[in-house]
Amino acid sequence: MPELNRVEMIRNRLEAEFKPAELDIIDESHLHAGHSGHGGAGHFQVRIVTDKFSERSTLERHRMVYAALDDLMQTEIHALGIKAMTPSEIP
Repeated sequence: MPELNRVEMIRNRLEAEFKPAELDIIDESHLHAGHSGHGGAGHFQVRIVTDKFSERSTLERHRMVYAALDDLMQTEIHALGIKAMTPSEIP
């Protein structure tokens, strides 16, 4: 699947679930080209800012993101770095 489509799928899922104030998705798949073990799935970094993370631990926030991307984690995403914040935590 083309990488742009993966980014769009991730964006659509996260926007629908969290209505984020900010959302950045970086495709780092090109940095891992030729590495074995990822079966063609992509590597991504996500920075998401939403009020829905208020009073949630880092672990809970990450679990929420993984849940929103559920089946994509099995097929389209091999590795996902997550920076999950509330608007008041933006530096």
